[in-house]
Amino acid sequence: MNSIWQQLTLLNLPLDRWRNTSYLYSFSCGSLQNWRHSSWLMQWAETIGFVLISLVFGLAPFVGNALIGVLLIAAAAFWMLLTISDEPLIVFSPIHLLVLMYWGVATVATAMSPVKVAAFSGWSKLTLYLLFFALMARVLRSPKLRSWLIALYLHIALIVSFYGVRQWIDKVPPLATWNDPTSVQANLTRAYSYLGNPNLLGAYLLPAIALSFAAIFVWKSWGTKALAVTMLLVNCACLRYTDSRGAWIGCIVMIVVFAILLWYWWSPKMPRFWRTWALPLGLGSFAFAIVLGLLLVEPLRVRVGSIFVGRGDSSNNFRMNVWTAVIEMIQDRPILGIGPGNVAFNKVYPLYMRPRYSALSAYSVLLEITVESGFIGLMTFLWLLVVTFNQGAAQLKILRDGEGVNAISEGEIQGEVLSQDVQVKSQNYSGGFWLMAAIATLTGMMAHGFVDTVWYRPEVNMLWWLMVAIIASYYVVIPKPQT
Repeated sequence: MNSIWQQLTLLNLPLDRWRNTSYLYSFSCGSLQNWRHSSWLMQWAETIGFVLISLVFGLAPFVGNALIGVLLIAAAAFWMLLTISDEPLIVFSPIHLLVLMYWGVATVATAMSPVKVAAFSGWSKLTLYLLFFALMARVLRSPKLRSWLIALYLHIALIVSFYGVRQWIDKVPPLATWNDPTSVQANLTRAYSYLGNPNLLGAYLLPAIALSFAAIFVWKSWGTKALAVTMLLVNCACLRYTDSRGAWIGCIVMIVVFAILLWYWWSPKMPRFWRTWALPLGLGSFAFAIVLGLLLVEPLRVRVGSIFVGRGDSSNNFRMNVWTAVIEMIQDRPILGIGPGNVAFNKVYPLYMRPRYSALSAYSVLLEITVESGFIGLMTFLWLLVVTFNQGAAQLKILRDGEGVNAISEGEIQGEVLSQDVQVKSQNYSGGFWLMAAIATLTGMMAHGFVDTVWYRPEVNMLWWLMVAIIASYYVVIPKPQT
């Protein structure tokens, strides 16, 4: 059974053998290596890549999608240049393989789409996101650049959260009808900050909450730890004021997963009693805090209660009608769907929609993937999730057990391994918390994605692929004993 699971998750996939025998790999990777060695500009390749990534995340909440698209095109072009001029032994993990397979399915779905021109638009956007993931996974292999990028995002998120809290304090009017007009919370203030939508803001803050919590343990000085605590509190307050039920569900799932990973990380050093009871006591206390908050805070209780009234809430009723129409779309094209992107969806959905229930998406990530690329695309995406989580767990075990001294990244096979154990242990400690935050964030964003599709907005979609890239950047090869 263990062997079957390893094959399913590609844990022991011999990518190095494929790399050494593949003509496509040898032709596309490292063909301009000599030029790179003589180029002054390419000596700063990782720094240039980091600047491009930083510009995307630094500007995303404040500018339009057109500028973000231009930056993504620049990042994709630079990744291609970096790949063909890189060292022959570049990193290619099982996560990369599944991402490539997912892109391949989306490409076939585009070619078979009944609205090919519209689907090509969505395919182009997906391609840019995936190339952006590839660049991030390449650049973030540097622990220093990884930490700097996370710090940059946390500071941007702090600005976004602070403005959202100010909106709630000032009782700003909504930009659209976000609340059920027949409920007691029809006039409730919902923060939306610079993103213009409270559900989108809630999804944007999920990674910020997980990473700011991890920063409390990673950042060294008391001043930076205090900053991390401030970020965590402001992010949590802003998430509360979004009144986004989907984001709340995602946050709860994320906290539970993070708690389990923390217990796993610290359990070898715990006394026997705490190794047994720390996790049940922690999760029980968290559940008690949620119940207590629902009992004492009436607006929170009313908002959470609206989740369980079914069609009695206008937002629930709207989603259910959209889901019914989307399921009919899937039944008509179950294999490869209608093609990727909201443009293709807007071309086909009006043929199935219920009267007065127009929609721009399926309001569920899994339904959206299925309607865009069929059950083949859904199975590929779920396989990508399984491989990503399994790789994250495997690398977390390596870091926890201190095997980072012997674990060699593919890009370092012909280079030098860290010589000082102190440096390696420090990187393992900080890297472990960033890795746990990325894994927990993915689970939280998927929980939110069950009932919403803000996942497809650039501000959130790039954060999703950032979390996947962080996990992929830890991919290492354990050297086998030589005979």
